[in-house]
Amino acid sequence: EKSKEFKEASKKAKNMMEDPQAAARMQAQAEHMVQRGNDQMKKGAMNSMADAMEAMNDPAVMGEAMKMMQNPDFARQMQQMQNDPAFGNYMAAMQEMMMDPNAKAKMEQMTNAMKTQL
Repeated sequence: EKSKEFKEASKKAKNMMEDPQAAARMQAQAEHMVQRGNDQMKKGAMNSMADAMEAMNDPAVMGEAMKMMQNPDFARQMQQMQNDPAFGNYMAAMQEMMMDPNAKAKMEQMTNAMKTQL
């Protein structure tokens, strides 16, 4: 059975949804919260990618990354990750980072370093 508080909150929400102004205000607030959440996730992804790119400057880290990439199990895991919707945030962050000439140059430098290791 539902509690008295739940019933009161349900009634209040129903009344608010019936009022066009209140419904519009709630929708705008929800959209704003979603946008802020998306922005925070993208910012977090950008920071993670920047940290990863910085770590790749260390030859030991680069060597370990190369070993991992040559492991078929790791390649399979990476393929599965790319199918994960959360990975889209990192891809969006990477695309945005590539608009910055400095980040693009660092990424190209890292890519070239990896190619020479292979």
